[in-house]
Amino acid sequence: MHSAMQSPREPQTSPPWHLRRRVLPQHTDHAGVMWHGTYLAWLEEARVEALAAAGLAYADLSAQGLELPVVSLTIDYRQALLHGECIRLESWVLPRRGVKLPWRSRFLKPDGRVAAEANVDLVLVDCSGAPQERRLLRQLPETLATAVERLQRGPA
Repeated sequence: MHSAMQSPREPQTSPPWHLRRRVLPQHTDHAGVMWHGTYLAWLEEARVEALAAAGLAYADLSAQGLELPVVSLTIDYRQALLHGECIRLESWVLPRRGVKLPWRSRFLKPDGRVAAEANVDLVLVDCSGAPQERRLLRQLPETLATAVERLQRGPA
């Protein structure tokens, strides 16, 4: 079922990380359709939860003065997610491309149909100094490199 997200350059061969959520009233517009901002929040929650499951809490990364900001984001919406639906979000971490750490995700409706697909690229930034001293890091610290390897293998 990975074919919708696969491309010749970036096959998903590992099992996906999962996040399950129910579309609640606060996630929707007046028509009961999930609001676009909820997709972003759930994508971030999926990344933070997967990172924790891989052995590194995002809070610990932040305590070291490190952040993983989004530098690129695309979402292809295919079907509306509706109030009351239980959604499964599947995510994969792909091999790094230069300084970018790409994530691919898809939102699945209760019947398994793909409602949306997302591509998110993160970078590692050292925020430990003053704002004008922030810098992009090209090499991951050992704790993050280990967690990324685990993320790329998928959940155990």
